Amino acid sequence: MQIRCIGYRIKGFLAVADRALYWDMICKSAEQRFNVLRFWERHGLAATQEAFGVSRRTLFAWRAQLRRGMGKPHALAPHSTRPKRLRRRGWPAPLIEEMRRLRAEHPNLGKEKLFPFIQRFCREHALTTPSVRTIGRLIADAPDKMRHSGLRSSRFHQGRVKRLIRDRKPKGYRAQNPGDCVAWDSIERRHNGIKRYLITCTDLASRFAFALGVKHLSSRQARLACQLQQLLFPTPVRRVLSDNGHEFAKEFHQPLSAEGIVHWHTFPRTPKMNAHCERFNRTVQEEFLDRHEDLFFYDLPRFNHYLLDWIGWFNAERPHHGLGLLTPLDILARYVGQECRMYWPNTGA
Repeated sequence: MQIRCIGYRIKGFLAVADRALYWDMICKSAEQRFNVLRFWERHGLAATQEAFGVSRRTLFAWRAQLRRGMGKPHALAPHSTRPKRLRRRGWPAPLIEEMRRLRAEHPNLGKEKLFPFIQRFCREHALTTPSVRTIGRLIADAPDKMRHSGLRSSRFHQGRVKRLIRDRKPKGYRAQNPGDCVAWDSIERRHNGIKRYLITCTDLASRFAFALGVKHLSSRQARLACQLQQLLFPTPVRRVLSDNGHEFAKEFHQPLSAEGIVHWHTFPRTPKMNAHCERFNRTVQEEFLDRHEDLFFYDLPRFNHYLLDWIGWFNAERPHHGLGLLTPLDILARYVGQECRMYWPNTGA
């Protein structure tokens, strides 16, 4: 899908929109300061001090601030007056430990309900009693917020679902050699209430691609496609990239971990992290799937037979602009060497 911004190919539109945005975001105090500076330029220093009651030092400071902001009025907005060095609360450690003990014994007891117990403790130990607000601030200062609550049970009694910690592709990563990273994705098509899926993959370095049509999208089907791709790919795969779909979990992920292959996941709603495979998805749909859509829905084995022939032509004969009008087979032959037996695409042999 191609996205174009409003004002596409209109000269000066973005500059005007940027200026309008700055004027729209200007606060009242910045607008007032800007008007004071304009009055100063027209009527002089004495009249400005008499009219607005602003000191000479403040006027020069505002003018310098406006110059640093390239003359934009929003630069006159007041900055934060929060001190850089803040006073730290220095309450005794026994008091903090008592608060933590009470919160652990009675999970997440609030500051108002903690106050009578803290007051009694401070009287017994001759300590100053903190106020209710101070107790709340002391709880907020703790790194763990003094929380001691167990896992909540859902109405299905399955407990709180924990988020999986997944490895992500490093920013700016580029595959250097074939097999460094193979990207996976899936395509869904619907026709007359029938669903069919195409599992696709491409090698980031050589653009070597593979695809398989399936009736049901599952991790087992994705694992089958991965096994077929590894049979055809002449070099070992070191990393795999996929989105967070259920087809790339469990039976797809577990064998990769057992073989020591790193499995990277993209962030949610970020298809640009898997741009190579997304581009291949467009190619396989435009050049093959749209022409054999009837077979895709009503004769899947025959569709996969024709698809394998097309994949062989795609990898062995079709030039790629991303490879300097070479083929993936040319790149693989350079890497693997002259002994590379990549003659499976030649179906007439």
